[in-house]
Amino acid sequence: MSTSETTPSPALPAASALDRLALMATFVRIVEAGSLSAAAAQLGTTQPTVSRRLQALERSLGLRLIQRSTHAMQLTEDGQRCLERAKALLADWEAFESDLRGRGEVAEGRLRVVVPHAMGQHHLMAPLAEFLHAHPRVDIEWLLHDDAHGLIAQGVDCAIQVGEVTDTSLVAIRLSSVERILVAAPQVLAGAEAPSDPQDLAGLPWLALRTYYRADIELHHRDGRQSRHLALRPRLSTDSLYALRSAALQGLGVAAVSAWSVTEDIAQGRLLHVAPDWVAPPLPVFLLYPPAPHYPARLRRFVEVFRRAMPPTLAG
Repeated sequence: MSTSETTPSPALPAASALDRLALMATFVRIVEAGSLSAAAAQLGTTQPTVSRRLQALERSLGLRLIQRSTHAMQLTEDGQRCLERAKALLADWEAFESDLRGRGEVAEGRLRVVVPHAMGQHHLMAPLAEFLHAHPRVDIEWLLHDDAHGLIAQGVDCAIQVGEVTDTSLVAIRLSSVERILVAAPQVLAGAEAPSDPQDLAGLPWLALRTYYRADIELHHRDGRQSRHLALRPRLSTDSLYALRSAALQGLGVAAVSAWSVTEDIAQGRLLHVAPDWVAPPLPVFLLYPPAPHYPARLRRFVEVFRRAMPPTLAG
């Protein structure tokens, strides 16, 4: 028998199954955190280490999972497929570990959760009820705050936040995104037809949701090829989505609002959907919690329910 038939060709060292699980967990964290640096901060390690783990997973699979550039990071088609499978595998492993630990891993105790005022009274109540029905030994403190900044350090177990995450030390899991549209009461237009171009709105009174826009707003056409930048001088600014909606209903001005919050108002004619082909950039929705070597079952189950229950986009 020839040497070529008996000697294997050189290859990279094979990673163990546990090594691959760890690499997949890092890959999922990179995607959910949005960058290598944010993932490194959440994992308590360095960006080069996270980069090496990603490269090791890509070499092991023989696939490019993430396209990286100086300013952007985007999943490849293989990366998208890998992400879904990796999440499923990690969830199965976690369930396996929980089963082996037995009674000590039953979800029980109290969770203190911070959620946005409007969303916490609307979209988040159904998954909250699902969680409480499934885990009768868990109690929830459901705290309504539109700004979760600093609250994790005050004994809060986790928070749901609308908008980009600035604290890279937290674990940040993207749950959904919020579509934002432009609305105005009929009296704001003084009987005129609703404008189709946002430039026609520049001369009208405006309302601002100061958490996300104040003296200006960027708008994008739904076709993805056009954008407009409007300078604003709001008659009223607020940090409450419900107050913004109420002010719009009172005819005080044009507002960029979460589409889900005004669906019935538009259907009943109380508000008009103006420049309907234009939207403000969607707002991401994140679930945040501090990094730890091990998480109690009540928090892990809470995360599982909300990841599964939240739709990719909260629209009308």
